[in-house]
Amino acid sequence: MLPFPLPQTSLSSFFPPTAQPTGPAATWAQQALDYWVDAAQRSVLFWDVLRERGNVYAEHAKSGKPPVLVFDYETILDAREFEHPANYGLVRIKPLPDRPTDPNKRPFVVIDPRAGHGPGIGGFKPDSEIGIALSAGHPCYFFTFLPEPMPGQTIEAVARAEVRFLAKINELHPKAEGKPFVIGNCQGGWALMLIAAAQPESVGPILLAGSPVSYWAGVEGKNPMRYSGGLLGGSWLASLSGDLGNGKFDGAHLVSNFENLNPANTYWSKLYNLYSKVDTERERFLEFERWWGGHYLMNKAEMDWIVQNLFVGNKLSRGGVQTADGSLQIDLRAIRSPIVVFASWGDNITPPQQALNWIADLYDNTDQIRAHEQTIVYCLHESVGHLGIFVSAGVAKKETTEIAGALDLIDLLPPGLYEMVIEDKHPEMAHSELIQGRYLSVFKPREVSDILALDDGRDDEQDFEVARRVAEINQANYDKFLSPLVKAVANEPAARVSRALNPARMERWLVSDANPALWPVKSLAETVRQRRQPVSADNPFLAAEQSFSEWMVRGLDQYRELRDAAQERLFINLYRSPWLKAAVGLQDLSLSQQGKVRDKKTGWAYEELLRMKQAQAEATIEHGSALDAGMRMLIHIASDSAGVDERPFRMIQQMLQEAHAAGQNKLTLADLKQSAKTQHLALLLDRQRALAALPKLLGDAESARDAFELVKRIARAQGPLSEQRAERLCEIAEILGLPVIADAELEAHALDNSATPSEPRPAARRSAPRKTARPRIPRSAP
Repeated sequence: MLPFPLPQTSLSSFFPPTAQPTGPAATWAQQALDYWVDAAQRSVLFWDVLRERGNVYAEHAKSGKPPVLVFDYETILDAREFEHPANYGLVRIKPLPDRPTDPNKRPFVVIDPRAGHGPGIGGFKPDSEIGIALSAGHPCYFFTFLPEPMPGQTIEAVARAEVRFLAKINELHPKAEGKPFVIGNCQGGWALMLIAAAQPESVGPILLAGSPVSYWAGVEGKNPMRYSGGLLGGSWLASLSGDLGNGKFDGAHLVSNFENLNPANTYWSKLYNLYSKVDTERERFLEFERWWGGHYLMNKAEMDWIVQNLFVGNKLSRGGVQTADGSLQIDLRAIRSPIVVFASWGDNITPPQQALNWIADLYDNTDQIRAHEQTIVYCLHESVGHLGIFVSAGVAKKETTEIAGALDLIDLLPPGLYEMVIEDKHPEMAHSELIQGRYLSVFKPREVSDILALDDGRDDEQDFEVARRVAEINQANYDKFLSPLVKAVANEPAARVSRALNPARMERWLVSDANPALWPVKSLAETVRQRRQPVSADNPFLAAEQSFSEWMVRGLDQYRELRDAAQERLFINLYRSPWLKAAVGLQDLSLSQQGKVRDKKTGWAYEELLRMKQAQAEATIEHGSALDAGMRMLIHIASDSAGVDERPFRMIQQMLQEAHAAGQNKLTLADLKQSAKTQHLALLLDRQRALAALPKLLGDAESARDAFELVKRIARAQGPLSEQRAERLCEIAEILGLPVIADAELEAHALDNSATPSEPRPAARRSAPRKTARPRIPRSAP
């Protein structure tokens, strides 16, 4: 790659007419010359883009590093003015010019990670979390933050500010159709969990997108980042970095940790992709690098809290996090709104185990989830990487759009654990007109054992308990002996120089117009663009270049695999050693002693909770409205492993809209949600008794018939009923005294001829039950 352009050339420019080579030699020589010209021109353009990156970095820093949002916004609250100041602000995203927002729609809120970079990744491009919300007409808000923390700022001050932000949003939308839907991206997810547990009434459904909550979880041989804390001796190095930074931790260190995970991408693929596609890749590269190179700072106290309580301590799902004065202990079981978890198998920073194992930490089974009235939904992507969860247009158009569009349905789901499976829409699907967009969302009941099955076992987490204890000892020694000495010599000028010399910053300001050696590149690049001669795609020398790139990637990947394997083996050998366990007083360590299973199903508090739920359900079995009866029938019919999709819900929405337009009733989605929760509890308490009470709830025979026909229509929205659902429909008809044997037989016949994608055809089918043979009904419901 030569840093200068060449004029337009051909083979004839170098040989007189009588001396021009012919045949294969001439072809190879021309191809070599064409490739050489193209490579030299790409080199100039490549360095020019890097120069522009450096200039963008300097301009972004000079302007105060504002959020990289592509949407206009206005500031509503500034937390720097609060009693407990923080460098956070609440901004309102302005509506799109062609799509006004409806103040009565559920507000959307995005919390971006404060993990080394600045804010804005949730609204990085039109096809993003914020873009999806604005396109649907929802008011949209964003929690932004500044590059420098406030003096004395703590994580608790940030949490207080975010709680106040949510209170303001609720105040601005008193007639909204629901509490705000809040998205926590990556590290913003655990911050959101803290808020939702401390102030459950302030939020609606919450989405944890690529958010680590169980920091020790992972699969051996695949998730090396979780070993970093133990291999570095715990949290004391983070404290040392904060002391050397004169009380501030440089987020560039976190960015470097991310980049070291994939050296092939960091040191070759990202740059080669720019070089090989420099004619088309410039805008995308500079857009991303503007965010990736915007390094932010945190107070030492903030970083210490994060590392000691989360990264190394793993205290969030154990209830070990509390306020500074000890007045409030965070219990994730206190969250009342639905919790949606979006993770990916291609994410090497937050693998699915770290995103989901907190569920198994809190609960032994789904009965306990239901007792705490929690609805937990998870969605797993097959391949997208960590950053792709937030910036991928494909993810935004599919997973983010489907989750956002299914919020009311998720809110209507009975408490429990579900997996959200997103399927392609097919023209042959029953009632395909009820499916919004090109995908169908199916919610399948799951058990806690399904979460544990995603892991390769949890015995390896005992090693992390030993690492935590070692970290506490090292931290105590550092705080007592070394920290005072470091603080005594640290100063702000030295800290600024150290931050400027960080490689993540140096590679930007060094390759910019601040370096006189780069000044000629701009004019050379302009000349190249005027005389650009791209090589043909079938050039053999270009193919050789691409083969060399693939060889480089394979070599760096092999280095990464060897490095990660060596680090994992070192961690295991060190922290699984009985000698080290004995030295730190953990020689008899077991899962129960780790505190992982902490008060999940025993104790008077849980027994009292069950007693209260039973009393509540008891009061609803014999009493209720026609709505309650209908909801009880629908939940009973759908109580199987096939789950539900959005079609019945869309049909209910249409019915409500038609009824409202005709002035027939004033039922709202909130009424449906409340009824769904109470009727689910009634069925869990005593299913047979709850079903037997249906005639009492419906009153006369005409009301019973009308309600049954409506329920049957909604139940069939997913297509032909399975045999089990047809049997349950038949049983309800028997209880109500309605003749529907023929209908049940038709359902079974239809199942033989049309199986829906979300519910495969059973291997064996029994005939529909007669009135005198009631089918056996399971006592639990999803």
